Amino acid sequence: MRENRLRTLWKSGGAAINGWLAIANSFSAETMAHQGWDSLTIDLQHGVVDYQAMIPMLQAISTTDTVPVVRVPWLDPSALMKTLDAGASAVICPMISTREEAQKLVAYTHYAPRGTRSFGPIRALLYSGADYATHANDSIVTFAMIETAQALDNLDAIMSVEGLDAVYIGPSDLSLALGCRPVFDDVDPKAQEAIDHILERAKAHGLVAGIHNGTPEGAMSRIAKGFQFVTVSSDARLMAAGSQAVLSKMRAEPVVATSSGSSTY
Repeated sequence: MRENRLRTLWKSGGAAINGWLAIANSFSAETMAHQGWDSLTIDLQHGVVDYQAMIPMLQAISTTDTVPVVRVPWLDPSALMKTLDAGASAVICPMISTREEAQKLVAYTHYAPRGTRSFGPIRALLYSGADYATHANDSIVTFAMIETAQALDNLDAIMSVEGLDAVYIGPSDLSLALGCRPVFDDVDPKAQEAIDHILERAKAHGLVAGIHNGTPEGAMSRIAKGFQFVTVSSDARLMAAGSQAVLSKMRAEPVVATSSGSSTY
């Protein structure tokens, strides 16, 4: 079976730099994959991507060693199982708030006897190898998103569920749940306290902690704290930022025609 490079990286103590795909296009996914991200997450929850668009995006990522990750829309067995059957090496499930929900998440992403995942890895066999079924339970990475006040109350109960590999913090939703501003990096003190607590409890339970970030600086500071999976911005935000940088420079230095008819800045 194809190596899940997330697990290899984490085992060595490293942190994965994760890109985020909200644009439903295989060429943009392929372009992002060729930039050297450790992993790329296709967002089925808040992006404009659906299942049919996800498939060619996974195929595009497969042209590189970048690990394909998918954030599913919700804790739904059909969505989770079809996503894994399509070849995702990791899944991120939003709004996990109780131990029971975490147990369902683990069950839906593991084959019997460790779970209730139905067998039918139609594309996963092509991507990961003919022995996929033998190794999938130990290779697939399952993330539970911690982003509600209820999840904070149930943190240890959630993190003690056997088979859960990692938690992923959505700073914006977590901040909203705590009555704070919905931002990625410069979060309010109450939200920062909660983020630090989640990280500390994840370490205590032997789980990888991940978090969404708006800037490279924000991601680097969180790696320094112990996060091992950091998302930086998204394809749409990076495209907008790059365009703004070009236009800002062009408008700050207007073109001036010379006497020869050529143009200079």
